[in-house]
Amino acid sequence: MGRFRDFFSREMGRRQTWLFFLCATLAYILPLILADYPYIDDNWRALSAGMAWSEQGRLFAELFYRLLTFSQAAPDIYPLPLLIATLAMSAALASLTFHYFRQPSLACCLVALPLWYNPFFLQNLSYQYDGAPTTLSVVAVIYAITFRHPSRNLQWLVPSLLIALALGLYQLSINVFLGLCCLELLRAANDKLPWSQWLMLIGWKAAQVVLGLFIYSVTAYPFMGPERTLLLNGAAQPLMQIHTNIDRVLEKVALLFHGGFAWVLAGLLLCAVVGAVQLGKNIVDREESGAQRILLGLACGLGIALTVLLVSGAALIFRDFNEGARTLMGFAVLLVMSFYLSHLALARLHERLPLLLLVPLLAMLSLSFAYGRVLTVQKTFATSALYSLERDINSHPAVRDAKRIYLSVTYSDHWLPAAAGSFKQMPVLHYLLNIDFYMLAENLPKVGITNVVAERERRNATHVGYQGYPALVENRFYRIYLIGDYGFIVIKEPPPIKSLRW
Repeated sequence: MGRFRDFFSREMGRRQTWLFFLCATLAYILPLILADYPYIDDNWRALSAGMAWSEQGRLFAELFYRLLTFSQAAPDIYPLPLLIATLAMSAALASLTFHYFRQPSLACCLVALPLWYNPFFLQNLSYQYDGAPTTLSVVAVIYAITFRHPSRNLQWLVPSLLIALALGLYQLSINVFLGLCCLELLRAANDKLPWSQWLMLIGWKAAQVVLGLFIYSVTAYPFMGPERTLLLNGAAQPLMQIHTNIDRVLEKVALLFHGGFAWVLAGLLLCAVVGAVQLGKNIVDREESGAQRILLGLACGLGIALTVLLVSGAALIFRDFNEGARTLMGFAVLLVMSFYLSHLALARLHERLPLLLLVPLLAMLSLSFAYGRVLTVQKTFATSALYSLERDINSHPAVRDAKRIYLSVTYSDHWLPAAAGSFKQMPVLHYLLNIDFYMLAENLPKVGITNVVAERERRNATHVGYQGYPALVENRFYRIYLIGDYGFIVIKEPPPIKSLRW
């Protein structure tokens, strides 16, 4: 029994820490690997071995796949890229743990783990192509935080290069870096870092960000298309638009606070508040002047508020605001900050109490497995829909040999009745899945049909459905029309979900 207790409280070496994070990170992505579901963009990328990251300002994501595949394109080699990125993430989390704690125990390792166990990051990991670059972008910003060298030039240059690398892999990783910088301020205040060194820390981080942005601006940024660089219109009340965007993000984050998750996260928030109060007392007890302590306290409060804002962060100021879960990378740092403050509060009461942080982590791991099952259900439905379309098209040679078949775009939240129970109990699952269509045109080449394209702005397939033409195929989910040499697949609204009781 004594050995069992020592396992949870004894100091862990670097190799043990890395092994712990390796097991924890692999457990989190296991459901996604088992589901093996090509997610949205993965379909066209796998079809053409396409990249198209450079015009999104993500040049280094493109270079990553060129190096990994020894080619000039991106053939599908999933899950190898994700496994490599997960190994790198394990090492980065181990480095961050030793950065936060000189003699870490298992409970200390739990503080950094939410950088990976971020529920909203599951959507990033759902992309079989994009999952690895976004993971590596987080790895880069972690090492930008933990890098230490006696040379002042290297201490400035290397983190800046890592920030530029992270931006070139996925721009929104800047939210993670800035959030970790805010946590650095809290740590410095709690560790009673002298006032002069605390100011120097802020200066170093600001200089690293500026140089990192400059390096990115002369490397990957010039390849970015103009449509992705448009900021909010200054003449159209941008502050109101930012406020609207924040409200939309809050609505999405609130989906996580449901059922047992609400109680678990409420308990975590309560512990974090107690830890924040303890941090405030530590600031009051410092030996600096009253003005310096007030400034320090205000800076820490501002850092906490900024971390909350960084949940969506830089995405808020762009005209094409994306409220998808994959943009909420900053939520991971908010969790880490909550875990850090909770650790302060719990460790003061008893050395083993911080192990209670396992509870929210287990809840997030449970969510990952629930999401993996939803992906499996989605894969089953998508496969069935694909073969249904293939059968109906091939059974009508005139449609099969049409010059082009236009596929209508019909959105609905009710395409997946098999997951209705999971969506009801965990509403955030539907937000994470983010699939509100029946079929993508890029799926049809998998069954040998290459003349199907999605309708464009004219919505020609949708309009055909309104014209009263006789349907060649009438299905529960779609109709197929043939007009001249062109076919049209018109997707219907999904049938209502009936309540089943056995």
